[in-house]
Amino acid sequence: MSSTANPVRVSRSAMAAGLGRSHWSVARAWQTNVALVLIGMGLFFLTRQLISEYHQFTIGFSGVSGWSVILYLGAVFLVLTQPVNRFTFPIILVVAVACRLIALFPAPFLSSDIYRYVWDGVVQHAHVSPYRYVPGDPVLAFLRAPHQAVFDHINRRDYAHTIYPPAAQALFYLVTWISPTVTFMKTVMVLFEGVTMYGLVTLLRSVGVRREQTLLYAWCPILIWEIAGSGHLDSAAMAFITLALLARYRRQGVLTGLFLGIAILLKLYPLVLFPALYRRGDWKMPVTMAAVIAVGYAAYSSVGMLVFGFLGGYVKEEGMATGARYFLLELAQRVSGLHDLSTAAYFAFCGAVFAALMWWCWSSVCRQGDGADVSDAAFLRPAFALAAALMFLFSPHYAWYIVWLVPFFVLMPNLPILAYLTGFFYLYTTALAEPGPKMFLANEILYGLVLMAFLLQLMFDRWPLHRTLFVQPVTASETL
Repeated sequence: MSSTANPVRVSRSAMAAGLGRSHWSVARAWQTNVALVLIGMGLFFLTRQLISEYHQFTIGFSGVSGWSVILYLGAVFLVLTQPVNRFTFPIILVVAVACRLIALFPAPFLSSDIYRYVWDGVVQHAHVSPYRYVPGDPVLAFLRAPHQAVFDHINRRDYAHTIYPPAAQALFYLVTWISPTVTFMKTVMVLFEGVTMYGLVTLLRSVGVRREQTLLYAWCPILIWEIAGSGHLDSAAMAFITLALLARYRRQGVLTGLFLGIAILLKLYPLVLFPALYRRGDWKMPVTMAAVIAVGYAAYSSVGMLVFGFLGGYVKEEGMATGARYFLLELAQRVSGLHDLSTAAYFAFCGAVFAALMWWCWSSVCRQGDGADVSDAAFLRPAFALAAALMFLFSPHYAWYIVWLVPFFVLMPNLPILAYLTGFFYLYTTALAEPGPKMFLANEILYGLVLMAFLLQLMFDRWPLHRTLFVQPVTASETL
């Protein structure tokens, strides 16, 4: 599970240990495939159970998520440690598609954000800026009757202007031009996952890792719930982030800037990746990114400052300005002598963390532009660190905010992020997912799990005992 270990190869001497007999943990590829088929069937039926839970309590969302996490962990272990053959990747794809088809067609239940996506597209087709009016404004009353089912489910419709940036609005316009329905919007978000898979497969092959490692993305239950189930826009952002990573690996400055700029105009938070994706001397990348962002906002600038929509209101509503939502700040304030620690001090701490990470990017990655002997993939580690740091410091309350970590996890598997993704997914489907003391306890458990996973990762990196217990295959091309 080490981020530095290659899950494709192992020394033949290790496999020959024990008087020439195969190690107890070494399986044949067909056995891996059988196990994956069984696990995949389990994930498929759990996805069906998820949809059933929308209407009737049986084992609850936490029951579905808990068992999904167990099966996912088993699949991750198999694909990272056991041999595969040409049938393994099709099995991965079939299960991934089947689970998403189950969740695609039912109406979203766990989040209503997608109804705003459709509404913003409909408003634009009426030649009205989506930033100008709240959905409940009488000026837009003529749009309600034809789209009543959409309007009735919009959250914050009477007081919140749309919060989604220009590229998201352009996407909403294009999707609703074809079909102004929630199902089609969800379909497009699932199709963006195909783009993400393409980028991940290409990157894995480029760095010498077998494509089957994309199971870590394709079977991740949080993606099935939040993308296929709820249709979150983060799917499109992940697709362009992955394309930006691929372009950066190929040292294509213009494409890197283009894809990163579009990702920023979809969800804003990918901006944090800029220090890692920039190469010293590559002026084309930042210029292209800035141009894309400028053009995007200029296209909707007729509304003035309203182009930033409900962003300011959301910051206040979620307690970002006051510091009420930051787990690490609240944890520090419970330490003796730090009860009066201010939000400004926490922001200063966050700034110091990102300054250190940016310096790391500049000193170890950006010098590629000077012709230094640095791996083409060296930027991935600091990019992953920036993304993870943002999530750990921001402590989001919604599962879809963390899904963009999954593509990085595919490229660099490690225990802390596995613990964070699966722990967050499960805990936030339990009764602890309630703002206040319960959510603080959930975060205590979550961050505690991540800390333990981090210590285990350090131990495995220093003393790789797991490699003697679970021997990996000699090659990735083993046949039946």
